[in-house]
Amino acid sequence: DGPSAGITMVTAMLSLALDRPIKSDLAMTGEVSLTGKVLPVGGIKEKVMAARRAGIKTIVLPEDCRRDFDELPDYLKDGITSNYASDYSSVFDVAFGKD
Repeated sequence: DGPSAGITMVTAMLSLALDRPIKSDLAMTGEVSLTGKVLPVGGIKEKVMAARRAGIKTIVLPEDCRRDFDELPDYLKDGITSNYASDYSSVFDVAFGKD
């Protein structure tokens, strides 16, 4: 909950509205503007650590958080596919697949 869950909440609502599930091993974080721009958030290290503990294999982060992820130790990044989004359409493509 909170601004960091913006893209997650949009994705959950679209999943329900479109009756299309998303992958169970996908996690995401990022604030979203009314125009669909994905904005940066803090706490990337903690969020990646929590995702690893939960068995997450794919994450979506704001493009502006790429450096935060890249600076993490390799043992935290190993086995996780990272995707970066500057607008919500990129999140949609990862969550639901490209049409």
